[in-house]
Amino acid sequence: MPSPTLPAMVTNPKYIFFTDFDGTITLRDSNDFLTDNLGYGQVLRKQGNQDVLHNRVSFRDSFRGMMDSVKMPYDKCIQTLLENIKLDPHFKEFYTWCSTNNVPVVVLSSGMVPIIRALLVHLVGPEAENIQIVSNDVASRDGKSINEEGGWQIVFHDDSHFGHDKSLEIQPYHQLPDNERPIMFYAGDGVSDLSAAKETDLLFAKKGQDLVSYCVREDVPFTEFEDFSKILSTVKQIVAGSTDVKHVAAEGYEAFKRNNSLKN
Repeated sequence: MPSPTLPAMVTNPKYIFFTDFDGTITLRDSNDFLTDNLGYGQVLRKQGNQDVLHNRVSFRDSFRGMMDSVKMPYDKCIQTLLENIKLDPHFKEFYTWCSTNNVPVVVLSSGMVPIIRALLVHLVGPEAENIQIVSNDVASRDGKSINEEGGWQIVFHDDSHFGHDKSLEIQPYHQLPDNERPIMFYAGDGVSDLSAAKETDLLFAKKGQDLVSYCVREDVPFTEFEDFSKILSTVKQIVAGSTDVKHVAAEGYEAFKRNNSLKN
């Protein structure tokens, strides 16, 4: 019987695909776009990123600063993002295949649920209403409506220094008995994805992004991807039984090290 307390287990799947949203499913990070164009700008944002990387400030505090700098009404923020953020060109095909083959897709994000839901429905279609999203949220501030100037603020998912520790969502699946536990995939691109990646069986790390560097430093096996066509091809092979997650992870990590040794 599927676990009644775990949403992605309702259909008793053998595989679950967890994924980051911004910069993984989308081609640009929606929060970076808001900050660069409507908030305190790219220079301060990038400085904040460096401060997080060097442990001078928590991701949570840096991200709150980014979002607090955006004063535009929330509905107008969403509309601006709908006009500017594009989807990975292969994600819709990937999601359609997963839906047909009982592979639940769960979005784990450091962004905000209303923005993610609006972008997914806009870019994928109404079927994206069925995608489970675990993320931060939004609330009004100072007695205003969120759709007034300066009227909204981010509400973090938990008390962690990330604001949303993605591994906490995956751990209950990881702890299921062996005869119930599905094989779990994760796709991501950034620092906040590392804790989640360690809880899953196969990590897809976006080529050229911070997560690759972190995995190399922490010796976490991974396979690189540039877009969801690579992910779809690999997941299909695993589900069909022509390869397995351990082989793909080991092969992907070795290929990365081999390719980078040739460059050096």
